Amino acid sequence: MAENVPRPVLPYGRQTIEDDDISAVVEALKGDFLTTGPTVEAFETAFAETVGARHAVACANGTAALHLAMLALKVQPGEVVIAPSITFLATANCARYVGAEVVFADVDPDSGLMTPDTLAQAMTRLDGRKLRAVLPVHLRGDAVDLPPLSALAGQAGAVLVEDAPHALGTTMTYSNVAERVGDARHSAMATFSFHPVKTIATGEGGMVTTNDPALAERLRTMRTHGMIRPQGAEPWWYEMPEPGFNYRLPDILCALGLSQLKKLPRFAARRRALAKAYEGALAPLAPMVRIAARPAWSDPVLHLMCVLIDFEAAGTSRAAVVEALRERGVGSQVHYIPVHRQPYYRERYGDLSLPGAEAWYARCLSLPLYPGMADEDVGRVAEALKAALGI
Repeated sequence: MAENVPRPVLPYGRQTIEDDDISAVVEALKGDFLTTGPTVEAFETAFAETVGARHAVACANGTAALHLAMLALKVQPGEVVIAPSITFLATANCARYVGAEVVFADVDPDSGLMTPDTLAQAMTRLDGRKLRAVLPVHLRGDAVDLPPLSALAGQAGAVLVEDAPHALGTTMTYSNVAERVGDARHSAMATFSFHPVKTIATGEGGMVTTNDPALAERLRTMRTHGMIRPQGAEPWWYEMPEPGFNYRLPDILCALGLSQLKKLPRFAARRRALAKAYEGALAPLAPMVRIAARPAWSDPVLHLMCVLIDFEAAGTSRAAVVEALRERGVGSQVHYIPVHRQPYYRERYGDLSLPGAEAWYARCLSLPLYPGMADEDVGRVAEALKAALGI
């Protein structure tokens, strides 16, 4: 009879919430602050220590983190921000929020990452406009090649802002020097998200890390309506030199974040173990199925298990494979539709030719990856994919 019991659906990602996480939130609910209290600063301090940055500023979500980064840099209308086309919408949208224009960079077709070559090519399309910032994305959890990207940005008078929601816990080695995503050694700031499918979850939530105290102070000001309290003023007095936003992260969510952050080593180890298991389980499906290319400098904590599939060789479509996987209780997702294809950006900038982004999109599919998966789930996914492709 047990064989007839349907197995649970494996989503492509999900949060891991345990009893101590729930207890942490309950304790915060019993405290004096639900928002803008001491737990916010405690979460920020712990996060900064975890990634090796001097400052961390919590905010409402990952999109707010990117928007705050643009505000902190005082990016102006008409200036240019370069973003890769393979990313979530927010990476490009944050530039438009402040009136800047977006130039889309192509990506490596096998890793999905912005490269020095694709950044250099994007810079040829500035058309005399001022480049203010470059936003490389640590896609899936793999780190981009930060030193040459930072050098190229600096030569153009711009700064790097790392879009790092996928890469909490990822380490990398540049010129034999070990570094951590978020330490901001090569960038002005790095942004993170704590959406439920990310490495740690607060429900919704974001963080910006930086080593610049002036940027940190401006981030904090702009997340709270642009309000400042001049030194020596009455206790109730505040002023708003310019409008900011209500991008605060409540204490109750920071309590969950603190609890989750303590589990990062365990979550990271589990994600790495599952990724290793996928390497073995998917090897028999090559060359029709390949795991996304892994840069030599990157030791990722993968947020996404992205594979590249030759659907044409398989004689099927991605939609058919997604449906066949769903019928077998395996969730999947596509990361991402190239942003330069979106109607808004096509209307604004016209049709672009970014062959790396198109080649990535044509083949990519994200398979289940999250700490709560059992060891045998990896084999189950591989078998379902094999059946879906008719291998």
